[in-house]
Amino acid sequence: MTQSAADPAPRVLIVDDDRTQADMLRNMLELEGFDAVVAYTPADGIDAARRTMPHVVVSDYNMPQMNGVEMWERLRPIHPGLVFIVITAFGTLETAVDAMKRGVHDFVTKPVDVGELVIRINKALRIVALEVENRDLKGAVEALRRKVHVVGDSMAMQQVLETVSQVSQSPATVLIQGESGTGKELVARAIHVQSPRHGSAYVQVNCAAIPENLLESELFGHTKGAFTGAVSDRKGKFEIANGGTLLLDEIGDLPLSLQPKLLRVLQERTIEPLGSSTVVRVDIRLIAATHRDLEAMVDAGEFREDLYYRLKVIPISLPPLRERPDDVLPLAQHFLRIYCEENLRRITGFTRSAEERLRTWPWPGNVRELENCVERAVVLASEEVIDEPDLMLTPMRREDDAGREALLDALFDSSLTLERLERDVILAALERCGGNLSRTARTLGLTRRALQYRVEKIRNQADGSESGG
Repeated sequence: MTQSAADPAPRVLIVDDDRTQADMLRNMLELEGFDAVVAYTPADGIDAARRTMPHVVVSDYNMPQMNGVEMWERLRPIHPGLVFIVITAFGTLETAVDAMKRGVHDFVTKPVDVGELVIRINKALRIVALEVENRDLKGAVEALRRKVHVVGDSMAMQQVLETVSQVSQSPATVLIQGESGTGKELVARAIHVQSPRHGSAYVQVNCAAIPENLLESELFGHTKGAFTGAVSDRKGKFEIANGGTLLLDEIGDLPLSLQPKLLRVLQERTIEPLGSSTVVRVDIRLIAATHRDLEAMVDAGEFREDLYYRLKVIPISLPPLRERPDDVLPLAQHFLRIYCEENLRRITGFTRSAEERLRTWPWPGNVRELENCVERAVVLASEEVIDEPDLMLTPMRREDDAGREALLDALFDSSLTLERLERDVILAALERCGGNLSRTARTLGLTRRALQYRVEKIRNQADGSESGG
């Protein structure tokens, strides 16, 4: 048997009106490590099956009241996944074929070779386990397919979906670019779900969310003692995703110091955990995503050109929602169905004024903003139709415009220069972010390197002023 010590022994129910034969089989199967129970009539066998829920039934074919296959047909509806093996002294081909047609897993003849019976039981158990695993996997994949359903009626999104369908079957690296909230992670997951790797791991890493000093370990893993705090060996995301798909989200925030290492992994398909000299081969499908303009970063020396082209084997550009107004209402209906189900609400749709507001809103937060808007409306709506006030989409641009005008007025004041304004904004942002350069850079929409350059410039100017004074 292939059971581990932690697994319970498979329970085998033996049904045979020949008590000597039944007891002999029970004793032999118990010696082989099975949990065996006996019934001496088909009626007792059905009752025992209901009570004990066996993994396997080994039944005689010829018995009073009903034969073994007839008993199987009584048990099958109430015990899915049950393995049923028939034993008979009348091992004709016709009997065997009839039994197999009715779903019996196997058929052995008397006198029973217990060693052969054990082999057949284990084989049937493995087949059933694989069938269950395959069924569960298909169910999980279908659930994931529904979850990653990408909605889009516009020509731009139809082109994106066509590209997703084409590239899913390929192992090529994909670079997804688009503004925040356009659905880059959803597209990456859709590629994985439609790919041959859909049954393997899908792992996501946000390069902007992990401190620079921890990111290398997060990606490539480490050994015990590799650095302070490394109390045990730990696999990195590349190794965890082995055989599946790895999404490196916000790849534009990957530090320059790590970019050569990522390039080497893409070229050689091997990694070296921190503190280890062992090379680990990895088989992953890499998808990268970013809202940054990587080409401009390459020109500015903030992103390696060779890595950029290695990532950009298949580029996918997601247009912002304001450029595809035809997608707004289908997306709104899609989110309405999801959040009505989650919140147990019965809302049939949107009023015309609500639809008009949805169509004309600029959606600076893209699909994510639309999703949040619909979820909020579902929760707060008092009627069975969402009306315009339920959307809570009120123009806030006037305050922005007023602030912009005040800023321009200040700029024209002789006491405020652009250089002074930039310095004040950077210093204020640093103070708000507690001096954290990475967080400040993200807040200001800069790369960490660009912010470091500006901070150094401010320091030099301050040092110059102090020495000059």
